[in-house]
Amino acid sequence: MDFKIQWFPGHMTKAKRMMEQQIKLVDVVVEMLDARVPRSSTNPMLIQLLGQKPKIIALNKVDMADPAKTEAWKTTFKNNGLPVCSVDCNTGKGVKQLVSEVQKAAQPVLDKWLKRGVKNRSIRVMIVGIPNVGKSTLINRLVGKNKVMAADKPGVTRGQQWVTIAKGLELLDTPGVLWPKFDDSQIGLNLALTGAIKEEVYDREQATELLTEKLIADYPDLLKEKYAIDFEPGASVREVFEKIAVSRGCLKGGGQLDIDKVIQLVLRDFRSGKIGRVTLDEPDK
Repeated sequence: MDFKIQWFPGHMTKAKRMMEQQIKLVDVVVEMLDARVPRSSTNPMLIQLLGQKPKIIALNKVDMADPAKTEAWKTTFKNNGLPVCSVDCNTGKGVKQLVSEVQKAAQPVLDKWLKRGVKNRSIRVMIVGIPNVGKSTLINRLVGKNKVMAADKPGVTRGQQWVTIAKGLELLDTPGVLWPKFDDSQIGLNLALTGAIKEEVYDREQATELLTEKLIADYPDLLKEKYAIDFEPGASVREVFEKIAVSRGCLKGGGQLDIDKVIQLVLRDFRSGKIGRVTLDEPDK
């Protein structure tokens, strides 16, 4: 697959430097991933930045992902020693479990402080992830009515706010943004499809064709049901696009099929979860 992205964000280095500073201030890091693309939305750079700090995976948008593959992904993370929670930031599902996982992960840190004679020290946590994965929504969920900022602390950069989200638990009120670097064209494609990358930097038509190829192979019934069409296994993308155009009345003047309109429709329906629950990244075997 030759899927190219023209992507050179100048703020990548700045974001990395900023995160290095922020990570020094926290005890636990929550990395938020898109459950439809858990591998593509993780950032390998974070491993170097974290060092020995505990990390928890928060899988967001699970309601839009393939449930069986989500379970397989959770097993993969757990087998790698990573606590993992499914969350839905829009409804708040799984957020309480995430808070208790953070408290569990921070226990060794608290024990260390206790040995030094420091009691009641708050756990400090930070939420990181690539753009558009739902970090701010999760922060708003966690903060809820607790809009009271924690007292200023020495060594905390001005402008960074700590918010108490539970007893003895403080959250850095700025999500850490890591910009993706695409060494693998499949990762670039998956992030383009899920809306993590601006549309002007890639070929939307090619991306939607590759998505539809995957749906024909792995989720044919979802396509058939959503667009009230039928096709044989191994049908071409063009054939499926034409059937959708007829079914949905995507027509130009003179009764010509409007394939551009179909491309917009399929991409929009995938992103909003209207096609059904789809996972693009295959879980590790």
